[in-house]
Amino acid sequence: MIAQLQGTVVLLDGTGAIVSVNGIGFRVLCPPQTLAGVSVGDEVTWFTSLIVRADSVTLYAFGSVSERMCFDIVQLASGIGPKIALAVVAVLGPVGLADAVRREDLGALIRVPGIGRKGAQKMVIELKDKTPVLLDASGVSTDQAPATGPAQWREQVVSGLEGLGWSVKDAEMAADEVAPMVDADPAVSVAALMRAALRSLARA
Repeated sequence: MIAQLQGTVVLLDGTGAIVSVNGIGFRVLCPPQTLAGVSVGDEVTWFTSLIVRADSVTLYAFGSVSERMCFDIVQLASGIGPKIALAVVAVLGPVGLADAVRREDLGALIRVPGIGRKGAQKMVIELKDKTPVLLDASGVSTDQAPATGPAQWREQVVSGLEGLGWSVKDAEMAADEVAPMVDADPAVSVAALMRAALRSLARA
C-alpha cells in the first residue's frame, strides 16, 4: 500500500498531477482542494489511497489525512466506487460528508454526481457510525494561495468536472460561470477555478 508521496510536482491538470519521487513519476488523481495553490516545481507531501482493480491500478492523492479518510470511508457504502468517492471529497469534503450523514441531509448528498436519492439513503444508514471520526481527523492541508495556472484552463476545468461525473453540458456551463475569474486574474490556478465551478454546480 502506498500511503504517502513526498516529491516534486512535474505536471498538473484538471484532474490530478504527476509527482516525481526519487526519479519515478507517480500519476495521481486529486480533488481540486488538493491541487489548490500548487504549481509545477513545488515540493508536496500528499496522503494517498491505492485502488487496485482487475484492469487498472490507480493512485489517489489528498492534501490532508481527513480527505483521504473521507475517500476511503465513503466507499464502504453500497454502490460507491472511487470515482464517486472522489466527487464526494470534492463537493462535500470530510466535514460536509459527516454533517450530511449526521443530519440525514439527502439533499446535500445528492448534489454529488452519481448519487441518487436511494444511494443517499443507503449512505446515511451505512455510514452513520463511520463518519464522526472525520470531524476529529487532522492533516496537512495544501490549500494555499493561488498559483499561476496553465493557459488552457477551460479545457482542464471541463475535463476535470467530467472526470468527477458531471455531464459535458453542466461542465461547460460551470466553466462559463468561472470565466470572469480568469479575466480578473489571469494567474488564477485551475484548482481555484475547479473549486469555484463546483460551488456553482452545487447551487444549480
